[in-house]
Amino acid sequence: MEKVPMTAGGHTALEEELRRRQSEDRPEIIQMISEARAHGDLSENAEYHAAKEQQSHNEGRVAELEDLLSRAEIIDVSKLSGDTVKFGATVKLADEDTDEKKTYQIVGDQEADVKEGKISISSPIARALIGKKKGDSAEVVAPGGAKSYEILSVRFA
Repeated sequence: MEKVPMTAGGHTALEEELRRRQSEDRPEIIQMISEARAHGDLSENAEYHAAKEQQSHNEGRVAELEDLLSRAEIIDVSKLSGDTVKFGATVKLADEDTDEKKTYQIVGDQEADVKEGKISISSPIARALIGKKKGDSAEVVAPGGAKSYEILSVRFA
């Protein structure tokens, strides 16, 4: 079984989603199914089929979350240090073409959210940054084309 790296915050978020899906969503969906059954003929009952599909989706996500949490390797970012980019690092970058500055934290695949500045360890940018230091350049080959970034800072918080 391959371990899934994640931060403590990401692990907590997955646990909360699992709790919500099991204790809130599951009973709600069961109620919807029983109400739809009471309407009679199931073969032409759109509400019933929609509720069953929703139940299938929810149960699939519950199984996925249970699997991820069982294989989780929680990495405490606050205990990390150093000057090279690795999992958990918060990296400030400058685009070498436009001089636009961006800050990203490298996190597990399940935690990634670009809007929050969190990128997946398996993303092209993160793979290009791993092992580099402040002042280094990183060439990122992404679907939108190649870009060069200069690493302005590396910190662990």
